[in-house]
This record gives sequence, structure tokens and C-alpha cells, in this order.
Amino acid sequence: MPTERLSMRRIRDLLRLKYAQGLSSRAIASSLSISKGAVGAYLSRVRAAGLSWPLPPELDDDDALELLLFPGQIGARVPERPVPDWGAVDRELRRKGVTRALLWEEYRAAHPDGYGYAWFCEHYEAWKGRVRPTMRQTHLGGDKVFIDFSGDGIEIVDPLTGEVTEARLFVAAMGASSYTYAEARPAETLEDWIGAQVNLFAFLGGVPRMVVPDNPRAVIVAPDRHEPGLNRTMAAMAEHYGVAVLPARSRKPRDKAKVEVAVLVAQRWIIARLRNRRFFSIEEVNAAIRPLVDEINTRIMRGYGASRADLFATLDRPALSLLPEVPYVFARWSRPRVAPDYHVEIEGFFYSVPFGLIRETVEARATERTVEIFHRGRRVASHARGVGRRGGHVTDPAHMPSAHRRYAEWTPARMVAAAEAAGPSVAAFCEAVMAARPHPEQGFRTCFGVLSLEKTYGRARLDAACRRGLQIGARSVSSIRSILKTGLDQAFLDLTPDPEPLRHANIRGQRYFH
Repeated sequence: MPTERLSMRRIRDLLRLKYAQGLSSRAIASSLSISKGAVGAYLSRVRAAGLSWPLPPELDDDDALELLLFPGQIGARVPERPVPDWGAVDRELRRKGVTRALLWEEYRAAHPDGYGYAWFCEHYEAWKGRVRPTMRQTHLGGDKVFIDFSGDGIEIVDPLTGEVTEARLFVAAMGASSYTYAEARPAETLEDWIGAQVNLFAFLGGVPRMVVPDNPRAVIVAPDRHEPGLNRTMAAMAEHYGVAVLPARSRKPRDKAKVEVAVLVAQRWIIARLRNRRFFSIEEVNAAIRPLVDEINTRIMRGYGASRADLFATLDRPALSLLPEVPYVFARWSRPRVAPDYHVEIEGFFYSVPFGLIRETVEARATERTVEIFHRGRRVASHARGVGRRGGHVTDPAHMPSAHRRYAEWTPARMVAAAEAAGPSVAAFCEAVMAARPHPEQGFRTCFGVLSLEKTYGRARLDAACRRGLQIGARSVSSIRSILKTGLDQAFLDLTPDPEPLRHANIRGQRYFH
């Protein structure tokens, strides 16, 4: 099926690849998984809007850019038209008397809103070109670097426990020179893929035009043969270095033959040579790998009369782009929804955003030290990364409304009233939780969590647990849940009924005093 209109972020990537990287429309189409015609259509819209690269600073908002490129169409969807089954078309053309014109007429009869005959023939030829021939690839200098992980690893022994784990070997090879890079990583997670590429670019001393990975789950979120979806963090890394990412097709080893050979070389000349050595850390492994990588690159290759290092210096290095001033910092992206207390949850901590974004879905970028939050391409909040116990709130006073509005029907008074129905200690606990926060609404999550425990443990035990929680200064759901699970609330249960008051003529009772 035809793809929908690109998001504004991907249109920005298209412009960067065209004007900053100088890629052809065909290369851009392959990198972004769209047709060559779509690339031309977007570029035509850019020219018609009078835009140039880099985009003006006032277009940092997605809505502003979308209004210029698609006037009067914000939010509109490109109508989808059915695409023929090219495999079936190919089989039918093998039958006697069947022509393309006949098959196109049958296609239009079934789909009156389908594509025209010229489009039909052009895309069928393109499909044939993809599935039939096996063409020898010609690699230009500085054009592509192929990356992958070796199936074999290197054992590392924990010096304290003696536990043996296996480090994974990341391998990369330049397309024109076969210049090889290798390093050991603890695993094959997204952080390992990104960290290895950052080190790769530093090793090369520049950035090639394209990176060609396999289809690893950590990097490709939708491993489709024709339109693989790129992980948001991988896309951000590519944007930082100004490089295009062009994943190889699934089960098509010829697409990444360079790195397949480099992996085989690394297994023979790195892993095999280190098989009898014992390592106690990943740093020791990489210290042993570096001279072996240098030996691979300086060895004369038969048939070329030159080493990989010589070819790299001649073919690849002059064509590499400059490294950015600072290396990419690994960041995880997520799409949280803003809660009624104008906070979003990111890895166990809560960070504030402007209160006008309540119930909106935002994008969050979390690094080791900072958390940035974006809405429709514009950064709306930035915080230092939360530390300490999980569940903490990081709040910017500028994000608070001058007079906190009551989102939904819940107010602090109603929350206390609901808690009183479960017991006086529950109400006192909820009041203490809301009083400990910069604003009472920020304690609603905890109060709701405490009240939900009544379904499991009953009112009496919940009230007793809150009484104990107040004594020890607890202010979280997990503390009350732990008290209930371990039975520490039992000592605070009042299991004996109130004694019957004594009745005697000489005892006046409380009514005497009123």
C-alpha cells in the first residue's frame, strides 16, 4: 500500500540528506523507505514554499513547517490507493496472450481509484529489478560503512564470583577499502549498538555518508523487508552525525557482504587468537583487540597489492565528513502521556511540563544526566535527571498554574473524604502525603494507590497499616503495601470491642455534665 505522508521530523531528515549530505533522490528514497517520486514531490513543495536549508529558526515548530508545505491540509491524510500484487502480475504475464495492458485494465476494473498505466509499468519494472538480478556492488569512497555483531563472542570471568559471561564482538567495514574496526561490547542492546558506532566514527576520524546495519531488533523497530522502521534513538544518532541509515534487507546477505567477510576475518584473526587467554573485564578484552585490528588493517591483501589502511587513506578518508564537535550522548526516547498533575513518568521518576499539556502525548529524551521533553517537535521542558529513590518528583515552578485548576472532578477535599470512608488513619495518611508535595494534586497518585489496597486487605487492616505508616514517616504506596504484606499492621489492629459501660445508681455518667 502507498505510504502515508511523512511526519515533519522525517521531512526534516529528507532535507538534511538532500542539502547537507548531497545524496541523490534514489539514495534518499532507500534511506527513508519511500519512493523516488515521493522524494521529488516533497522537494517540489519545499521549493514552492520558498524554503532553503538550513530551515529558518522560526520553523522549529512542526505546525509552522506543515502549514507552509501543506497549506490548508494540516492533519489531512494522503488517500491510500491499492498497489497491485506484483508477484501475481509477474506470474500472469508468463501465460500465453496476457499483456500488461490487460492486467492493468483488470486492476482498474477492481480498483477504479487505482494508479494509471504508466505508473503500473514503471513500478512493475522497478519490482523486477529488485527481485531478479544479482548485481555486483560498486562502493564509492567514503560512501558506506557496514556494521554487524559476530555470532561468536569472547569469554570474561568475574574475578569475584568466577561467573563466566560472553562479550559480543562488534565489527565494521568500509565499503571501498574494507578498512575494519572491531570492539567488544557487553551485549547487543541498543546502547551497545549506539556506543559502538560512536567509537567507530572516532576511529575512522570522520563520518561516511551511510551506515548499513543488519535488521537487529534493538535498532529496527519494524523489521520489514521493504520498509524497516528505524529506532528513534538510532535516528537521533544519525541526525547528530549527519549520516543516513540504510538497513540491509532481511535474509539478503549480499546486501552486507562486506561486513560478512569482515566478521569472518575477525573470528579468525581476533577471536581465534584470543581463545586461550583469560579476561576479567571488557576493558582488558578491548586492550587485546586493538593491536589485532591494526594488524588486520596493515596486512597486504592479495589481489590488491595494498593494505586496508592504504586503501582507506586513499579512497575513504578524503571523502569522509567531519566529526561533530562533541560525540553523541546516548539517550532513550519514550512517548509518555501527561498526567493530571502535569507530570510525566520516565524510568520511575516524575518530571513536570507546562500545565497546558495535560493529557497530551509528548516525546521524552532521557540521557544519563538530563531529561528533555518535546511536544510536536518543540522542546517544552528540560530537567536534571532524578536521583535517589524511585518515585520522586522533579518540578519546575514555572510549569505550575497560578491558581491550580481542578482537572477532572477530584479535589484535595474530595480525596480526604474518600480516605475517611476507609478509616481515620487512611485520611490522615493521605493528608500527610498531599502536604509533603509542592502541590496537593501531585499526591493524588499515591492516595489512589493506597485506597486501592482496600480491595485486597480490607478497611481495618488498611487503616492499621496507615497508622503504622504515619508513625514511621512513610509517604509511599510501596511502604503501606510492605506493611500489609509482612503483617506489621497486626499490632495496630483494635480487635477487642469497646467494653460495656458500667451502670450503677452512684455513677452519674456523661449526661450529668450536659
